[in-house]
Amino acid sequence: MADHSSIEWTEATWNPTTGCDRISRGCDNCYALALSKRLKAMGSAKYQTDGDPRTSGPGFGVAVHEAALDIPRHWHGPRIVFVNSMSDLFHARVPLPFVQRVFEVMRETPQHTYQLLTKRAARLAKVAPQLQWAPNVWIGVSVEDATELARVDDLRQVPAAVRFVSAEPLLGPLTDLNLAGIDWLIAGGESGPNHRPVDPQWVRDLRDRCSAAGTAFFFKQWGGRTPKAGGRELDGREHSEMPARLVPAAVPAK
Repeated sequence: MADHSSIEWTEATWNPTTGCDRISRGCDNCYALALSKRLKAMGSAKYQTDGDPRTSGPGFGVAVHEAALDIPRHWHGPRIVFVNSMSDLFHARVPLPFVQRVFEVMRETPQHTYQLLTKRAARLAKVAPQLQWAPNVWIGVSVEDATELARVDDLRQVPAAVRFVSAEPLLGPLTDLNLAGIDWLIAGGESGPNHRPVDPQWVRDLRDRCSAAGTAFFFKQWGGRTPKAGGRELDGREHSEMPARLVPAAVPAK
């Protein structure tokens, strides 16, 4: 858990689970996998479970953390919280009863706004009827290129107060993206030593589609060797829109 976050569209992170497996192109240069390896070497207790070396790595095996469940109850003041920045809550190895307990904590702490992001949209849609949804829970899916657009169709089946798409790292055009029922879109280029370049026209197309659909648009970064290397400006300005249904008390000061 981090009570503060450098991620531009959130304020804090909360990791009741850690670890994951790569399943698509967007996972190729996963920051969480690399960070987990370092945290394991440093002796961090939450990162001692190793994953399959073909899809995961040292310290990045899926693990659930009972002791982390109550953390949001002890925060003073409301926060916008990115849930599982180091994992995917809808990974098949996260038991449904534990997912339900995470949702209970979110429902019982309405002062916070929770943002969950998954690449496992099919499981999300499957278990959604068995979860207790609250108005402070946002659900998003990662869509890095056109091969993953089906994730957005699964997302539309979910009764979340806010549904969003994370097109980061954006690795190709999303010209067939349907934004019906989508409240927010985050776009961004990849960062790190092996980053793949983003075409500005891909980003402009998403900006214009959001404008036409009434979907809030947030451009996080161009990317590069470091996340902030290319800045955030698109055609001379930054785009930092948030969904209209953001809990008023939790609006970020950034």
